[in-house]
Amino acid sequence: MKHLGKMIILAGAAALLSGCETPAPKTGEESFKYTIDSFADLKVMRYRIPGWENLTLRQKAYAYHLSEAAKYGRDILWDQNCKDNLRVRHAVEAILENVTPAPSDASWEGFLVYAKRLFFSNGMHHHYAEDKFFPDCPREYFASLLSKAGVQDDSLLEIIYNPDIWPQRRSTETAGDIVKQSAVNFYEGVSREEVEAYYAAQMDPNDPEPVSYGLNTKVVKGADGVVRELPWKIGGIYSPALEKICEELARAREVAENDIQKRALGILMDYYRTGDLRKWDQFNIEWVKDTLGTVDFINGFIEDYNDPLGRKASWEGYVNIKDFEASKRTEILSANAQWFEDNSPVDPRFKKETVKGVSAKVINAVCLSGDSYPSTPIGINLPNADWIRKEHGSKSVTIANITHTYDLAAQELPTSTLTEFAYSKKEIELAKKWGTIADEIHTDLHECLGHASGQLLPGVSTTAMGEYASALEEARADLFGLYYTADPKMVELGIMPDPEAYKAEYDNYIRNGLMVQFTRVELGRPNTEAHMQNRKLVAQWCLEKGAKDKVIEKKVKGGKTYFVVNDYQKLRALFAELLAEIQRIKSEGDYEAGKALIETYAVHIDPALHKEVKQRYEALNLKPYGGFVNPEIQPVYGTDGSITDYVPVYTDDYLGQMLLYGKKYGTL
Repeated sequence: MKHLGKMIILAGAAALLSGCETPAPKTGEESFKYTIDSFADLKVMRYRIPGWENLTLRQKAYAYHLSEAAKYGRDILWDQNCKDNLRVRHAVEAILENVTPAPSDASWEGFLVYAKRLFFSNGMHHHYAEDKFFPDCPREYFASLLSKAGVQDDSLLEIIYNPDIWPQRRSTETAGDIVKQSAVNFYEGVSREEVEAYYAAQMDPNDPEPVSYGLNTKVVKGADGVVRELPWKIGGIYSPALEKICEELARAREVAENDIQKRALGILMDYYRTGDLRKWDQFNIEWVKDTLGTVDFINGFIEDYNDPLGRKASWEGYVNIKDFEASKRTEILSANAQWFEDNSPVDPRFKKETVKGVSAKVINAVCLSGDSYPSTPIGINLPNADWIRKEHGSKSVTIANITHTYDLAAQELPTSTLTEFAYSKKEIELAKKWGTIADEIHTDLHECLGHASGQLLPGVSTTAMGEYASALEEARADLFGLYYTADPKMVELGIMPDPEAYKAEYDNYIRNGLMVQFTRVELGRPNTEAHMQNRKLVAQWCLEKGAKDKVIEKKVKGGKTYFVVNDYQKLRALFAELLAEIQRIKSEGDYEAGKALIETYAVHIDPALHKEVKQRYEALNLKPYGGFVNPEIQPVYGTDGSITDYVPVYTDDYLGQMLLYGKKYGTL
């Protein structure tokens, strides 16, 4: 199974639309500051929970306990990202809690930025670029802080400062063994060849309900030379965290909205107790059925982006409530899912004859955790198992309050990437008029229909694309959305407000894919993150294939580079052509063709253009990445000791929340 369900990452989409018009803040929001901290290449924001006040007490209690369950999984992700991460975090927490810095201490400021980056990335590696980062303070100074905090760990400084120890979280090097080269804590003592041979011996490609082998285990080779799996379950790895998660899930089950939610939670707890992946599939089948509840959640080992082999899943938690008014748009898409599948520009062999159960809605986040905290997607499509999607359906969501927070935070700033990187006044005006809605509609199409479209041919393994699967799947979903964003059907359905609105999304996508997104990549480094590879692949391929007709044209004005779309309909035709090819690659399991696309179009960044983009962006004084603190949901007690309400408290203390979570939810 490929865990390709979710993501257009916010830093790659909404954040780069800074300058687009958004709805005016509601009464009472004018003085609410969204950006609460910024450092290095990061900014931290806080989001509101629209609609919370309309929930019943029971629904609030349900959301509260689901949120507590989500937070108790935090340490799991830290350990998964690298086995030394928790040692480093605990030492940094001890320093922050026990050391008082001298006034105007520049070295302390360097340490403080390192601490904030560490918390943001859930470990020592950049959350997006995946390279190890280092403290901007002398090693001797860090040693003195450890001594003052009473931390005795002789090897810790070497782990933190040595660039040769855990240099990259998920290795993307084409030479060498990507399992041995990666810092992730999914494998120990084994090579890529040994891992692949181990799973090849277990898998049955003809199983109509294939198990997601390896999803919730660590693979090790002991002194006896035998390769084996160690499960993540109660009684196994991560048992203390999973026990606390199950305690809160049990409390949530008592106040669930309906019987489907109760059954799903019961199965999920059984899965955590046994580690049985058949139970994980049963949970997802039951979870998909719940389309009427207001409160929903994600909790488990879900996405495999961090695994160099695309098999092991990182832990993730998410709690949300439905935005009923905004969901009308996605419900229209869901109701017309079969039309979109039937009219997709791909080979009929790869289309689903019957699209089942695409449940789409707009949600507002209540709690982010694990792999979605602090940095979170703006769209999610789950479950990931292709056979469950085909037989039972899927849930697709776009996350309104996160998207709106990004836009409102951007309005607090005097500069924007739009005015810097858009070529003409006309392009800027088009983006300001239609950019936000066009981007939201593309996200809806990506999540609601793109990931749920298409099918594998019989006998093709869901793991056939290996390490290239994530980028290819995101490209496939993006292309599906791009193709249909421009379709007259979108205006006919009342989703797209104007026949010309899609052009704002086309402009932005090409501008971002070829140029703007590389503000987030260190000079001299290749493009390695799956979503960025996806966008680079699509934009670069279209630039080259449409060069003869100048569909996209590179222009230079005032010494600055721009990429301009000259023919939107021809660009749409190129999107269709590439969508058809990537769907063929996935459906047939053509590993070599997928590899060729990624390595030809997605990895290399022109060094001169990269340098120019970085310089232009730095002059704007913006931060390319963003993340969030959670509102703290707090019970309100009556005079008799009973809980009479649950209220969100909107903190503006980023480090305070990180330290609180370490104390309250630390389990490992």
